[in-house]
Amino acid sequence: MLGTIYALLFYVATALMVVGLAAKIRRYARTPAPLRIPTTPSPTTRKGVVLRMIREVVFFESLFKSNKWIWAFGWVFHMSMWLVLARHIRYFTFDVWWWVQIVQPFGTYAGFAMVAGLAGLWARRFLVERIRYISSPSDHLMLALIIGIGLSGLTMRFVAHTDIIAVKAFMLGLLRLRIGDLPADPFLMIHLGLVAILMIIFPISKLLHAPGLFFAPSRVQADNARDVRHVGRWDNEEGASRG
Repeated sequence: MLGTIYALLFYVATALMVVGLAAKIRRYARTPAPLRIPTTPSPTTRKGVVLRMIREVVFFESLFKSNKWIWAFGWVFHMSMWLVLARHIRYFTFDVWWWVQIVQPFGTYAGFAMVAGLAGLWARRFLVERIRYISSPSDHLMLALIIGIGLSGLTMRFVAHTDIIAVKAFMLGLLRLRIGDLPADPFLMIHLGLVAILMIIFPISKLLHAPGLFFAPSRVQADNARDVRHVGRWDNEEGASRG
């Protein structure tokens, strides 16, 4: 019964996340950007834009220039999260890939760094007046949700161990549309439940800054308005209809 409940929960959560994320990305891609509004100093070529985006995604360049201590907490959280996610790939593949084996010890302790980074980002919503003023309950709940995922995962790893072989068998079964047994460990139930909730609310949350960054005109546009005349698609269509 427990395995069936969580299997249905994850199937529903996956469907909602994939469909919702695809719809949001489609909406971002179809939203007109009629003006050249790159944030200066901005590159003047597409190659320069690509390099700028790499620096933004990997090093959070603009945040580093804006606020060093917020950059530190944010960068530590995001990079640690990627290590943690890479470590979890072993639960979804029968033969663990070599690079996943390499990141296992790093991903384990990256969980502590991830929670520490989140704690710092959460603290600024209480300690910085202007951030506290614009913070909504959903901002706090989102941070609490992700911290809960991290703490429950660390608890299973270092305090209350669970049967990871049974967990892997359950996850592999889900990929093959087969529902298996799931260990009835309380921290595992909490961990998986919080992950499912995060998947469900992801397409309607502020976490969409992840894909949204690649559609931000101020970041992805080249500063070439003096070299290239930019005409909106709708202007061409209007001119053609008049002609």
